[in-house]
Amino acid sequence: MNLDPDTIQQLIEKGITLASVHGLNILLALLIFVVGRMIAKSITGVLQRVLIKGNVEQTLLTFLKNIAYYVMLAAVVIAALGQAGLNVTSFLAVLGAAGLAVGLALKDSLSNFAAGVMLILLKFFKKGDYVTVAGESGTVTAVNIFNTILTTPDNRIVVVPNSSVLSNTIVNVTANDTRRVDLVMGIGYDDDLLKAKELLVKICSEEPRILNEPAPVVEVLELGDSSVNFAVRPWVKTSDYWGVYFAITERVKLLFDQEGISIPYPQRDVHIYQTEK
Repeated sequence: MNLDPDTIQQLIEKGITLASVHGLNILLALLIFVVGRMIAKSITGVLQRVLIKGNVEQTLLTFLKNIAYYVMLAAVVIAALGQAGLNVTSFLAVLGAAGLAVGLALKDSLSNFAAGVMLILLKFFKKGDYVTVAGESGTVTAVNIFNTILTTPDNRIVVVPNSSVLSNTIVNVTANDTRRVDLVMGIGYDDDLLKAKELLVKICSEEPRILNEPAPVVEVLELGDSSVNFAVRPWVKTSDYWGVYFAITERVKLLFDQEGISIPYPQRDVHIYQTEK
């Protein structure tokens, strides 16, 4: 398309007019954006150092830093657009409508996001805790905005959506420093009950990982269908739980066999009566 010299001249004059009218505003808008972005980075840097000094957990620290930065950056962008001469009110209305449409399309993801925010802020568990969430058990590897990652004892990776975590019961196994080992040990009805109790107390007293306070509990729990059952409940450090569990179970079997105490299995007596035809 060929333009005649008069048209070109008119375009140049309009360009100069626009530049003279809006050029300063555009330059100021760019300056607001650049300076505002630098200030936002500086403030988030200060916030990060304050949170680190306050020993805030790493996941929460990263989340708060990112939220603070993007909120300030959004404010800077809106201020720059307003300085450039754009109708910010209309822009915000369009942005709100677009946000509503995106929110409806991504409602499941937003639900996970909201649940992730709650998990991070409320700190039901942290990285390294062994938990049971949404029917899955494992060590917490990471608490992300949309999901929680667990590593199972057999080294599988389980990714659980945060909405499922928050909407179900959360069991934090390692939240406390100590745990109680709950064991049920049965002996036969013909065995010496007091002797069996003394042996169980001896086993607990000889296990160095069992804590003295609270004292271990060894008591008759119930008279079962096939056995007299003892409740054996020592307290241990959380890290020693399974080691003590396995050690006591093995020691009970060996010592009971040595002392002639039987460990019965379920059985039923059948009586047959003959009748005359």
